[in-house]
Amino acid sequence: MLNTYLQGLLVGLSLIVAIGAQNAFVLKQGLKRRHVFWVCLVCALSDAVLILFGVMGFSAVLLHYPQIIQFAKWGGALFLFFYGVQHAVQAWKNQSVMTLDTVNESSLLKVVLIALALTWLNPHVYLDTVILLGSISTKFSQPEYFAFGAISASLLFFFSLGYGARALLPLFQSARAWRILDAIIALIMWGVAISLLYTV
Repeated sequence: MLNTYLQGLLVGLSLIVAIGAQNAFVLKQGLKRRHVFWVCLVCALSDAVLILFGVMGFSAVLLHYPQIIQFAKWGGALFLFFYGVQHAVQAWKNQSVMTLDTVNESSLLKVVLIALALTWLNPHVYLDTVILLGSISTKFSQPEYFAFGAISASLLFFFSLGYGARALLPLFQSARAWRILDAIIALIMWGVAISLLYTV
């Protein structure tokens, strides 16, 4: 039981630590200290739902109805492209230090919707959580413990990233640092968007 849980934890961490659009968004919200708890919770719970779907056999549904992934592919690529443009514009125009007092406030609803879009419109998330983790879980006599391990990995990672970002705040005491971050996030968004169109 413990061994199955630990394997789920390790496999989950190995899949989630890759730099992607979702992680970049969590990192920036952590740096801004805006709705960090809710962003981390939404991302982790979304992963949990997808992991449970995979363990319960939803991966077979996706394999039989690939149009679900195709919809996420095109919708996700379009969303990521325009979201990347937004960050590119911020990187180009921002001339002031984005402090905790001056950072533009976004509503909780808007932030949550972006977090949901970055998760549910990304086919890579389905491939990793539903299909890959779902397939691996079939190798265990108690796949639910493997699922709990993978879910724990998601919770651990997102909350560590969101709240751990505060340690980087001293590096972001200049407008240039924020502009560089926005430029990097824009490139990540566009890179993921292109990868969706050519690899899925």
